[in-house]
Amino acid sequence: MFKGSITALVSPFKGNNLDLEAFEKFINFQITNGTNGIVPCGTTGESPTISHEEHKLLIETAVKVAKDKIPVIAGTGSNSTDEAVDMTKFAEKAKVDAALVVTPYYNKPTQEGLYQHYKKINDNCGIPIIIYNIPGRSVVDMSVDTMARLFELKNIIGVKDATGDLNRVTQQKNKMGSEFLMLSGNDENTYEFYKLGGSGCISVSANVAPKICSDFHSLCHLKKFEEAKNIFDKLLPLHDIMFVESNPVPAKYSLSLMDMMSEEVRLPLVTAEDSSKEKIKAVLKNLSLI
Repeated sequence: MFKGSITALVSPFKGNNLDLEAFEKFINFQITNGTNGIVPCGTTGESPTISHEEHKLLIETAVKVAKDKIPVIAGTGSNSTDEAVDMTKFAEKAKVDAALVVTPYYNKPTQEGLYQHYKKINDNCGIPIIIYNIPGRSVVDMSVDTMARLFELKNIIGVKDATGDLNRVTQQKNKMGSEFLMLSGNDENTYEFYKLGGSGCISVSANVAPKICSDFHSLCHLKKFEEAKNIFDKLLPLHDIMFVESNPVPAKYSLSLMDMMSEEVRLPLVTAEDSSKEKIKAVLKNLSLI
């Protein structure tokens, strides 16, 4: 159910308010172009700077538009365990298909603290939970052993691995077996991630190029890796340029060029510098996206 090209959705703003009309159109654009799933309210959705009410609105809107078409995996994590429990329970009531729960950031829990955090969420909800391990942002790195303990719980089904360490794919597969879901959190390593046993990617680039990303993932699932590599090589400049400035600034500027939404982001993020914009335009033109 959770495989292939899964888009980590941006959150459109207009005048510092949510632009839900643009959000709905954007989700339909994703569905039409072959995206296999969507993730509202993750890092790319600027979750640190949306209010709890906005968070809930985005989840409800995503479910309304995508229900029975593609899976909705709601970002529900927090560095407060109780807040993560509450948001995951809300997402369950909203009928999402799964929750993506980031490792607690800033407060630097131990491995036992990480285990207890996810266990409490697991014990208070009834939907699949995907661990989001992103040490570059959260400053904690969940060990494979801790993941293995969590995988024994009823709702923990896998990981979005944004460590950038491909050795983890093999380690996790050896420890937890093929039933443990592994999704890459790094577009630029997805080709190798698949070959090592991964099932897909929660993608930034798919915001901008959903059809090309979907085609790539489809070939990987068919194990047509030579054909997939040709598409992957074409996508690499896009994967790179999506991080020329802080995510999701380049993605939102790209989507503004595609007339999908405003480039607006919330402070402390700011819109892209002119020098970055020229680089982004060049990549998009090369892929015939604008």
